[in-house]
Amino acid sequence: MNLTTIILAAGKGTRMRSQLPKVLHSISHKSLLRHVHDLSAGLENNVIHIVIGHGAEQVKKTLADSMVNWIEQTQQLGTGHAVQQVSGQIDDNSMVLILYSDVPLLKLKTLQTLLSKANEKTLALLTLNLANPTGYGRIVRDGCSGKVLRIVEEKDATEIEKKIVEGNTGILAVQGNALKKWLSQLDNNNAQGEYYLTDIIALAVADGFEIATTSPQTEDEVLGVNDKLQLAHLERVYQLQQAQNLMKQGVTLRDPNRFDLRGLLEVGEDVEIDVNVIFEGENRLGNNVKIGANCSIKNATIGDNVIILENCVIENAVVGVNSRIGPFARLRPETVLASETHIGNFVEIKKSVIGQGSKVNHLSYIGDSLVGKKVNIGAGTITCNYDGVNKFQTIIEDGAFIGSDTQLVAPVTVGKNATIGAGSTITKDTPDNQLTLSRGKQISVPNWQRPVKKEKL
Repeated sequence: MNLTTIILAAGKGTRMRSQLPKVLHSISHKSLLRHVHDLSAGLENNVIHIVIGHGAEQVKKTLADSMVNWIEQTQQLGTGHAVQQVSGQIDDNSMVLILYSDVPLLKLKTLQTLLSKANEKTLALLTLNLANPTGYGRIVRDGCSGKVLRIVEEKDATEIEKKIVEGNTGILAVQGNALKKWLSQLDNNNAQGEYYLTDIIALAVADGFEIATTSPQTEDEVLGVNDKLQLAHLERVYQLQQAQNLMKQGVTLRDPNRFDLRGLLEVGEDVEIDVNVIFEGENRLGNNVKIGANCSIKNATIGDNVIILENCVIENAVVGVNSRIGPFARLRPETVLASETHIGNFVEIKKSVIGQGSKVNHLSYIGDSLVGKKVNIGAGTITCNYDGVNKFQTIIEDGAFIGSDTQLVAPVTVGKNATIGAGSTITKDTPDNQLTLSRGKQISVPNWQRPVKKEKL
């Protein structure tokens, strides 16, 4: 079956109270439109048309990497009018699927079920029984047969029709030639003066079509986003779904309601994640990884048996097996930690390789460095890698011991098994197996007095 998907994305979304087009607001760092596009891209033999209007050029840029046919609706005169803009590009023999860019949590299985019910004489419609149908078009059925007769929008509904609890989601599938015929017959004789796509249901019934209905698993699956409250609600729904998927894979989440995955996460066995951990981009966790509360991890690969303590930030980094990070550590891009490394509290590592068994445990900055095996870097050590214009590399060879409060002024090399005395500023290469230090002569100044705060007159 050849499929044509039409995604309606022309609305401004005034209730969002934002300069950003509604369809570009995001759930899990992914725009509403991208969620719907990626869903439809999962359907086979599918040509995707997106109808745009408000912020058209801005919207198009966000899907520049995708095979999409953009259709601009210069005047927003209703959903029927929006679909009419695509009418000339619909193949008669294709099945047409209508989707909405502000309905981001629709599931592929739901669409596949809907499409399975549509054929040359059947229009498939996604409906839902609602506890509170306010705002939804109502599905009007024949009282005897139960067959769908038409859809009435709430503003046009009678008081009796408003009591109907079966609501229209707007999502439907229908043969191309039939859809084009009915689109040409639409008028705007209604309370809003718009061309309603829903009017094609009555036209289909008049032409002898069957209206086959199916429903999603939950109301949230077809909930549209019209304001920031609904956006926040669906964000939590989506995050809980991801948390539940991870728990099914064996991950222990201390609180599934306080977890955020804004990308992809591959996990091994016996992974434990505490509260308020955020994953962004693409991440991989090995077996027996434990992550403390309030960590932010982006595009990282974490090896087996790694412990990441509370309040760590890791971005575009690799952490080797059996390592320990944090608390309050930051691994910046292009950091690679070998196995059995220890990176402690308030340590920042940037664009550096730390060798097996090495330790940077306290209050240090290591940037643009190559650190060998079994190196110990004392508290307050800084690699001075930037001269204000250029950056330079520091090399610390295997077995070196760097005393506390040391400044290593790059480019510089600390030799194998060398020791640097605490409080030193090292500007030249240091030899292997020797103690190197640079300290001024210690003096005491007699008769010196601390400054005294002057009293205000």
